[in-house]
Amino acid sequence: MSAPVFESNLSSLKLLNRGKVRDIYEVDDRHLLFVASDRLSAFDVVLPNPIPGKGKVLTELSLFWFQRMAGKVENHLSGMQLEDVLSGAELDSVRGQALVVRRLTALPVEAIVRGYIIGSGWNDYLAAGTISGIRLPAGLEQAAELSDVIFTPSTKAEVGIHDESITFEQMVGKVGREVAEQVRSLSIDIYQEARTFARTRGIIIADTKFEFGLDDDGEVVLIDEVLTPDSSRFWPAESYRVGISPPSFDKQFVRDYLESTGWNKRPPAPELPAEVVRKTAEKYAQARRRLVGD
Repeated sequence: MSAPVFESNLSSLKLLNRGKVRDIYEVDDRHLLFVASDRLSAFDVVLPNPIPGKGKVLTELSLFWFQRMAGKVENHLSGMQLEDVLSGAELDSVRGQALVVRRLTALPVEAIVRGYIIGSGWNDYLAAGTISGIRLPAGLEQAAELSDVIFTPSTKAEVGIHDESITFEQMVGKVGREVAEQVRSLSIDIYQEARTFARTRGIIIADTKFEFGLDDDGEVVLIDEVLTPDSSRFWPAESYRVGISPPSFDKQFVRDYLESTGWNKRPPAPELPAEVVRKTAEKYAQARRRLVGD
């Protein structure tokens, strides 16, 4: 396996932004290069250790889902190959974990869909019986399947700043009602199809996060990453049960470790032990193998 990519370094292109995971470069006025690094963030803080192979898993799974959902929604893939914009050592350094995408106007919200009650949604439910202003039945247990899938948008924060849950009406105020309703409908539709497929591969997709943009015609386009272990909660179906936070194929393993350290969830994050890094890389690889195959 090639060395992990904590930060890409492509001098032939202009670096526009380093996010929690992605490095974004300018290709031209209509295209960007998205590099999925091996960085890992938890509690909105980038951790100091890269996870070997993680960026390649995110890229392969995103391509898999973009193709599978192509009949439902346009995506930001450009049709250009990596070899069209990079060569030599630069090409080799990000091969398999970079995509040339269309340059679009990103919406300032994250589209979160929940089929189970877990994570921050569980905490909100315990505190108020609601998630993003949606009233849920009393007496639900942790990790219980919801009778209806719910759409719970959030703000899209910069690195080191926490995303904040918002109501659907607050989302309308940010993007307009027509776009908000289209994003909600698409998000729920994509999630429902994906979780049906994933169950055939032994994975429960408990929740997921999508991002969308607008093209020059104002059409809604699916962007960024899709249904990966970074943007979703993947549970092995064989070990799922209600009342606990189930084992997962995503970064919940790292979150659980960090919770045990007493870290205050503010930068700088603590170093991860080698065993935690190794097991995390294995979990990402397992999710890819189950969903895509060898």
